[in-house]
Amino acid sequence: MSQCPCGSSLSLAQCCGALHAGQAATTTEQLMRSRYSAFVLGLGEYLVHSWHPDYLGPLTAEALSQTDTNWDGLEIIAAQGGPTDEAGMVEFKAWFVEGDERHCLHERSRFVRHQGRWVYTDGEQDPAPLRVGRNDPCPCGSGKKFKKCCG
Repeated sequence: MSQCPCGSSLSLAQCCGALHAGQAATTTEQLMRSRYSAFVLGLGEYLVHSWHPDYLGPLTAEALSQTDTNWDGLEIIAAQGGPTDEAGMVEFKAWFVEGDERHCLHERSRFVRHQGRWVYTDGEQDPAPLRVGRNDPCPCGSGKKFKKCCG
């Protein structure tokens, strides 16, 4: 596979493949993209490794390796959580095909640092829209006020 499944313009080796091989994500968005790619590629061990153990429950690497779902695209809507943060979130839409129908998984995922690495905890599906004030930090994670960035 030449292009990374996460939708970046980079090759898999230059993008999510490096994280799959053990490199730590520096942002929550990087981790989210690598997890999406892992679902596409059936990399259950990576998904377990990038999931906080307190939230994993009965899921196993074998179960997560199932590639019955045909993932069809990823859109990052908003992301918070950079190299110095301890918690963050990524709101995304991931499209998939079941039978002849295309569906969308819309989630706001939560992430924390665990043993020095970003890990996924849980998420809220079909979340209410983010309400961001003009003087609040921008949800894109730039560190600027919303009015000076995406607002």
